Amino acid sequence: MADSTPVVGIVLGSGSDREVMEAARSVLEEFGVPCEMTVASAHRSPERAAAYARGAAGRGLKVLIAGAGMAAHLAGVLAAHTTLPVVGVPLAGSPLQGLDALLSTVQMPPGVPVATVALGAAGARNAAILAVQILALSDPRLAERLEAHKAAMAAAVERQAEELAS
Repeated sequence: MADSTPVVGIVLGSGSDREVMEAARSVLEEFGVPCEMTVASAHRSPERAAAYARGAAGRGLKVLIAGAGMAAHLAGVLAAHTTLPVVGVPLAGSPLQGLDALLSTVQMPPGVPVATVALGAAGARNAAILAVQILALSDPRLAERLEAHKAAMAAAVERQAEELAS
């Protein structure tokens, strides 16, 4: 993407989620997809979260990624206030080790979809890949990068299989 205007917004439920969610930013940077990152809590700053979601499309964002732990309603709050695709990343941060975050992110009511990925950094990486896939629908160069990425993953598996066979 030639323009440096952010097209993906990464929203953290808390500043303590930054380390895990940096995995999403890293993937987006690998693909050359400009993004922005902010903190907004569904429970501690609901107006900030709603305002961020309402203004996202007007700022040029096309996909939102929300990472939060505990009873993580952040992705749902964002989805309630925008028509942009929202990808939720449940984070482990409670005695329930992320189960509460997973259930509150994945179990959305009809009409308010949130794409939900795996817990933690692996989920953050997948959220970014999903955002890239969404953006690639209208960006042939980004689609080519995705194809190359998948080919590189397949080649790595082939190398590993050859190493095991020898």
